[in-house]
Amino acid sequence: MTNETRPLHLANARLIEPVTGLVSPGGVLVEAGRIRDIAPELASARVEGAERLDCAGAIVAPGLVDLRAFIGEPGEEFRETLRSASEAAVAGGVTTLIAQPNTSPVIDDPAVVDFVLRRARDTSLVHIRPAAALTKGCRGQEMTEIGLLKAAGAVAVTDGDRPVVNAQVMRRCLAYARMFDMPVIHHPEDPHLVGEGVMNEGEFATRLGLPGIPAAAEAIMLERDMRLVHLTGARYHAALVSCRESLDILRRAKQAGLPVTAGVSINHLTLNELDIGEYRTFLKLSPPLRGEEDRLALVEAVAEGLIDVIVSDHNPQDVETKRLTFAECAPGAIGLETMLAAGMRLVEAGLISLPRLIEAMSAAPARLAGLDTGRLARGAPADLIVFDPEEPWLVDPARLRSLCKNTPFDGARMSGRVTATLVAGRIVHQYR
Repeated sequence: MTNETRPLHLANARLIEPVTGLVSPGGVLVEAGRIRDIAPELASARVEGAERLDCAGAIVAPGLVDLRAFIGEPGEEFRETLRSASEAAVAGGVTTLIAQPNTSPVIDDPAVVDFVLRRARDTSLVHIRPAAALTKGCRGQEMTEIGLLKAAGAVAVTDGDRPVVNAQVMRRCLAYARMFDMPVIHHPEDPHLVGEGVMNEGEFATRLGLPGIPAAAEAIMLERDMRLVHLTGARYHAALVSCRESLDILRRAKQAGLPVTAGVSINHLTLNELDIGEYRTFLKLSPPLRGEEDRLALVEAVAEGLIDVIVSDHNPQDVETKRLTFAECAPGAIGLETMLAAGMRLVEAGLISLPRLIEAMSAAPARLAGLDTGRLARGAPADLIVFDPEEPWLVDPARLRSLCKNTPFDGARMSGRVTATLVAGRIVHQYR
């Protein structure tokens, strides 16, 4: 931990400002939890009275903001606690977590929002802001008191991985949320079309003898939601998109001027259905991994800005829920520690620029959640990462900080390691 009473000088760095796309050598001076100065001359200058951290040419960028992280606390602390999630987050360069409401109890009451905020202040190394439930109990039947939830500190409303099937309920939720300028984050997937499906519908599912989930399950629900956004004018965010059909729908909605944004998980950008191989249960996700053509279309959509946000979709599952047949096991994978490094695969392949990758993981989700972070500028919060994009490492589940070890990158070789993480100007993680 750094001494909070002394300024901290990050010297000899390569700075990435994701909002402007600026990449330049320089240094950063941090004081009282904020960026006091940022300039090229700070790369080598000596700042009297400041603690110096030599970055040795590594990248300094805003800390990542993960818009979709499932945390067990309260109620299922055996999956993940706020503390363990924060330890995984800082190792992966994530300085702000948006916690999903699917807990026990569900975060559908201002008192539960307050509990999560207080508990996070006491135990977490990072900023944790809850997303409250869109409907009571996340059951999709009766909307929550969105205004009171926002006043209590919720940054968005969502039912997590549960879609609101009833169009009338969804319309009312959107109309009510608009009154409070509250973003609605929705999981666009028609459960009736999903049925008993467990992976992407197609030839590979047939070969494995597994029931498939058609892309239409996502596209139909997303198309419905766009019509409801047109009716209500509410801010809408598609939590996860996974197929080309959804991209066409998003493009039309944005061209029409609708207040619509979309996210994608790092898993869907770097993996496809073939990676499931011989029934690898850690790759059972919701929505499912799609084909390679879909994956490449998603990557291109991120690069051009059609997809706004990249998330980890961190979803720890206990070994007992994963050590089952592929059809019976629970969907979900952890991802806080591997999100940035996995994203570097896209940068190395020349598919996405590094500033755009950082923007989709920091500035864009911060804007959506109304947070004053994700920027590398004077006066901005000093939530920062020092990142060596070339350092190789091997994903060893036993060494990951999450309580559950269901990583889809088990044994994968990665390039890029977070060597230091700062939250409010304090060094909360250093890799030695």
